[in-house]
Amino acid sequence: MLVTNKTYIMPHFIKLFSPALFLLLIIGCKKENAPATNLAPQITGVTTLENRVALLTAVNYGDWIMIKGRNLATTFKVDFNGILAADSLYYADDTSITVKIPPVLNDPLNNPITVTTKYGTATYNFKIMQPAPELTSFSPMAGPAGTQVTIIGNYFRGVTSVKFDNIDATIVSSTKDQIVVTVPAGITAAYIFVTTPIGTVKSALTYGFKFMIYEDALTATWSNTSYSATAVYTNTTNVKRGVNSIKVNYTANFGALRISKATPAFSTTGYTALKFSVFVPAASVGKKVKVTLNGQSATGLTLTFAKSGWNDFQIPFTNLGNYTTITSITFQEFSAMLQELYFDDIGLI
Repeated sequence: MLVTNKTYIMPHFIKLFSPALFLLLIIGCKKENAPATNLAPQITGVTTLENRVALLTAVNYGDWIMIKGRNLATTFKVDFNGILAADSLYYADDTSITVKIPPVLNDPLNNPITVTTKYGTATYNFKIMQPAPELTSFSPMAGPAGTQVTIIGNYFRGVTSVKFDNIDATIVSSTKDQIVVTVPAGITAAYIFVTTPIGTVKSALTYGFKFMIYEDALTATWSNTSYSATAVYTNTTNVKRGVNSIKVNYTANFGALRISKATPAFSTTGYTALKFSVFVPAASVGKKVKVTLNGQSATGLTLTFAKSGWNDFQIPFTNLGNYTTITSITFQEFSAMLQELYFDDIGLI
């Protein structure tokens, strides 16, 4: 018997065919609104991921950014002044590319962005800045005019000047993480300043000394008064600068290298800090030495050795009691351990 009940047939018809109709509808709409991806790419600006409207004028190495534009969906390469973004660190649709800038680029400031798609290439001139310069160490710590000093750090590309206080040094060579300069005339003790297009960094320690207490030998009127320790002042191994260093074997717990000043006591007028270098064997990493002036342990400063090899220290007098005169300088073993250490370039700035 033929069934003609439309009320019965239609719900089943809709139920059977509605998924297919819905899919066709979506495909039709998508096709109608699909971007013209066969056109060359265009870049209109750069934003952050948080604010995708306000266009930026500059960003930093390593930032996540959004590149805005058109015809970007087939992007297969994002180039930052010759350095490619990692394939896993960008995503593109027709109007934007989300991408992480590589951590190091070829220029400290001007790093154009080039996007390549299946249908062409677009370049956008843009400022992507390296971080401000970092200065971690320099060597040697002292020397006469004309000495070549190697400065170690990071983000030195585009270095524009190196100064010892306010005096320009001649730059011999430079890379991203190292600069070699020649010490200018007239330098006794000075901080080192490195300037790039992004900023200026100041060294934590000074170059040079205003007064030397030990430089290959003790200065006249200073003498060895160490206790529970053997100090060899003419040691020729593990030398920081020159030909000699002080080799110290602490023979009892809390022994000390002590250097004393004969009468009259040394006036600290015109000086601000004690500066010295210590060679630390691997066995002494994490161990301690307490530095005191005039035998006053209560106003001393305890140092913990963070690394093996040469460690450089500059301790303001305000951290050592701020005395107006010095009668002795003590480097006391403070880990209850029979350490072997080497000291060099002991002086004041």
